[in-house]
Amino acid sequence: MRRFAGCCRFLWNKALALEKENYEAGGKRFGYYALAGKLKEWKKEDDTSFLAEAHAQILQQALKDLDRAYQNFFAKRADFPRFKKKGVHDAFRYPQGFKLDESNSRIFLPKIGWVRYRKSRKTEGTPKQVTVSLSAGTWFVSIQTEREVPHPVHISQSAVGIDMGVACFATLSDGSSIKPLNSFRKYEKKLAKLQRKMAKRVKFSANWQKLKARIQRLHHKIANARNDFLHKTTTAISKNHALVVLEDLKVRNMSRSAAGTLEAPGKNVRAKAALNKSILDQGWFEFRRQLAYKLAWLGGTLLVISPEYTSQTCSQCGCTDKQNRQTQAKFKCTACGFECHADYNAALNILAAGHAVSACGAGRVQAPVLKQEPAYGAAR
Repeated sequence: MRRFAGCCRFLWNKALALEKENYEAGGKRFGYYALAGKLKEWKKEDDTSFLAEAHAQILQQALKDLDRAYQNFFAKRADFPRFKKKGVHDAFRYPQGFKLDESNSRIFLPKIGWVRYRKSRKTEGTPKQVTVSLSAGTWFVSIQTEREVPHPVHISQSAVGIDMGVACFATLSDGSSIKPLNSFRKYEKKLAKLQRKMAKRVKFSANWQKLKARIQRLHHKIANARNDFLHKTTTAISKNHALVVLEDLKVRNMSRSAAGTLEAPGKNVRAKAALNKSILDQGWFEFRRQLAYKLAWLGGTLLVISPEYTSQTCSQCGCTDKQNRQTQAKFKCTACGFECHADYNAALNILAAGHAVSACGAGRVQAPVLKQEPAYGAAR
């Protein structure tokens, strides 16, 4: 499995280097079919003959991924493709040829054989492709399936607006609130201690490798805790509300560094860095992504509205004034005197804007992700 993942990584880097070299020389992009033809030549060369040991289809999928990465870049959906590093997102994908024996919790992978796995949930539908990936020393198999489902109708008729924050992860317009998990903050000191130890070790030595594995496992634990929190939260919200309204927050811009340049250094850099760390620890984009597809599964809708003035507008009289919110938590209208928690007032404004979108179309609807999430299993 490591050899197969290494072959896919090597092929990606070699094809990307060839594409960049050809572009700098003034040529056109090769594309998938031209690179697939070169793959046949590389398998025959002495320096790259090891590519013939890997399954042909997983190498072709790596070239298809590179071609898709270029298309996403030209469509301004993603950054320019980057070279892959060993040990970072090691994976390979089978589009066909695999066999699934779910009753005995095993799967047949071409050129590898039968492998037992721990089933996380029952597979529904027709298996279409299998992705094998390595994360924190454990191999995972993701089985993507295809099935037809009836058009869902949500059992609830309620609507809710949600205001995202750092001090309070989510404040709902029904008056409830969700405290943040802060999974990274919980293990930040332990992680820093291990990283200081690793910096004193000889690079690539046995002790260095052991500490690196410990750090990877700790990062994996932090990510698992965050994902568990987000999944439980989004599942509860999507089941209880048919319409959910969120602000269209630009997380990348909000978490941008304030360091500045040598000519124009930034201000309050340390405070902004701490805020950026808290924002990224919350997982706001993942929260929105999960809400989108879970509401689509259940027949609900996720609306996204502009975040402008939602925290400065009074939800009772509509007065917009920056003096309405003088502190992070307190909101007091300068016009009508309405007073409440600032996040709750913002959630009410978000819900009202969502109703305007539903009635008049004064905004946009978050496109739901309708495809089924794959079933995961850990290979033994």
